Amino acid sequence: MALGGFSAPGWFGLLGVVAAVVVGYVWAHRRARRYLLRFANLELLERVAPRRPGWPRHIPAVLLIMALLLLTLGLAGPTANAQVPRNRAVVMLVIDVSLSMNSTDVSPTRIAAAKDAATSFVRGLPAGINLGVESFAGTATVLVSPSTDRAQAVQAISHLTLAESTATGEALAAALASIGALNQLIVGQDQGPPPARIVLMSDGKQNVGRDEFEVAAQAGAAHIPISTISFGTPYGTVDIQGEQAPVPVDDDSLARVAQLSGGEFYPAQSNQQIHQVYDTLDQQIGYQTVRKDVSKPWIILGTLICLAAAGAGLLTSQRLPA
Repeated sequence: MALGGFSAPGWFGLLGVVAAVVVGYVWAHRRARRYLLRFANLELLERVAPRRPGWPRHIPAVLLIMALLLLTLGLAGPTANAQVPRNRAVVMLVIDVSLSMNSTDVSPTRIAAAKDAATSFVRGLPAGINLGVESFAGTATVLVSPSTDRAQAVQAISHLTLAESTATGEALAAALASIGALNQLIVGQDQGPPPARIVLMSDGKQNVGRDEFEVAAQAGAAHIPISTISFGTPYGTVDIQGEQAPVPVDDDSLARVAQLSGGEFYPAQSNQQIHQVYDTLDQQIGYQTVRKDVSKPWIILGTLICLAAAGAGLLTSQRLPA
């Protein structure tokens, strides 16, 4: 079992060393006292010797033991989990712009809230990640090929317009093609193609184009997970020729797409929830957990306490602690 970068036996060994130092200090102090009581003339000693400093004389030794403990911890090379930005990944952001996205069940509309949250997501990704933006309705359109140009991506999102139908399968196929095209450009790198992810935000059921589940399975075989976001409520409606037509979200299809590809499904029914989903994806996609060396703070603190022990020794006994 690891505890802060140390194994359990390592911790017990370290504590054993410190305990041995403490026991040795106490033993040496008592031995010196017994020697003094045995051979000294106490009446004469009280008249000629200054008063002993009492308990403050132990402060330098306590500080020195603390410093040794901290320095030993630092030299042992402790590690801890740390979040670091990814510098090598590809993300395709795929946004549904079918007419159902004009529903007002999410204020002010599904598409307006989606634009706002997607923009925050784009701006939150680390600069080294290649991001592409795609919209789809009856057809799929790659608006921005994967790149590190965030301004271009934000501009594309702000100009999204609605259209008829929902071709989810075509959108996923286009996203896979964009990722494949980028991988072709970096062929020959020793590390191989970068890890890739598709983030699909939609509200409705596919009604045209190739089968979305077949494409999702292809993405899974290529190790490109699809994170699906179902945005809207079961009670959404849109105006079609003066009549309100129901446009409920299709959670089941989007959940299956995520499952077939090895990704995750996120339902969102409000502005707050869609932002929370994108914040979660920002952390998952943009950052990775690594073990980092954290010995420096221990060594600095141990050194400072060691200096404090030296100062306390000079103040209490006019000599360095030994």
